[in-house]
Amino acid sequence: MVTAPPAPDLLALDRAAQDLLFRAARTATAFTTEPVDDAQVEAIHELVRYGPTALNAQPLRVLLLRSTAARERLLPYVSAGNREKTAGAPLVAVLAADVDWHEWLPKVFPHRPQARDWFAGDPAGREAQARFNAALQIGYLIVGVRAAGLAAGPMAGFDAPGVEREFFPDGRHRVLLLMNIGRPAGDAHRARLPRLDHAEVVRTL
Repeated sequence: MVTAPPAPDLLALDRAAQDLLFRAARTATAFTTEPVDDAQVEAIHELVRYGPTALNAQPLRVLLLRSTAARERLLPYVSAGNREKTAGAPLVAVLAADVDWHEWLPKVFPHRPQARDWFAGDPAGREAQARFNAALQIGYLIVGVRAAGLAAGPMAGFDAPGVEREFFPDGRHRVLLLMNIGRPAGDAHRARLPRLDHAEVVRTL
């Protein structure tokens, strides 16, 4: 059980919600068989889509793998240490960045209709922005999964180019992360690793 710090609580979020999202939340390595349904996924998206990004860009694309056949297509590209937990998770999300995200700028950044043209001839710049903003969105997604009472198991151990060829043959997506999602099993968590203290992270000038 994670104990609350003794200092006065200066956060607007109540203690139970803080624990749900951060202190008591853990990366899961094993899950129960309880399914994660489409309504839960949609509710998570409806919450986390409000997280800030540069230019209000929203390059994150999420491919949900539910079926055994879809999972079997993924597993050859997953590192040996991640294969068993990926096979056993109720839901696996393939998280990718759309490098042609700028096409959506007229909708998501309407006060600057010329913004799409800023990136039209700059594929390298578009990809850099896609990766940066999608990474921000992935962080929000992890917190959103926790807000739904579920656990996330993000994984970087996989063959990204292979996954792109298998699931995104259009060439406009860069796979950044795989994420197992579900309710954690009893043995899902390792001991919590240390975090840096405030004084080790924050400076004031």
